[in-house]
Amino acid sequence: MKIKIRIDIGEGPVEVDTTLATIVAWERRFKRKASDLGNGIGIEDLAFMAHEACKAQKITVPAVLDDFIKRLDLIEVVQDGPVNPTEGTPTGDD
Repeated sequence: MKIKIRIDIGEGPVEVDTTLATIVAWERRFKRKASDLGNGIGIEDLAFMAHEACKAQKITVPAVLDDFIKRLDLIEVVQDGPVNPTEGTPTGDD
């Protein structure tokens, strides 16, 4: 699962991508499963993922999540990928 998130902490917009490690960190912190994301995602969830993705991509952000959240001017999902991407089923017409 990959989510592209656009954030701005007062220094201009930046886009970051989540990774498997980001999602696992989110599952551990919030005691939820990635499949729960299909029912919607909360702002705190999104902020946590953006914070983790920034750190992984060496983007300087406040070390404490709450301090990061206080600085957010913008947070939005740019695109997200399917949880279990699959190729189409052959129709037999090929």
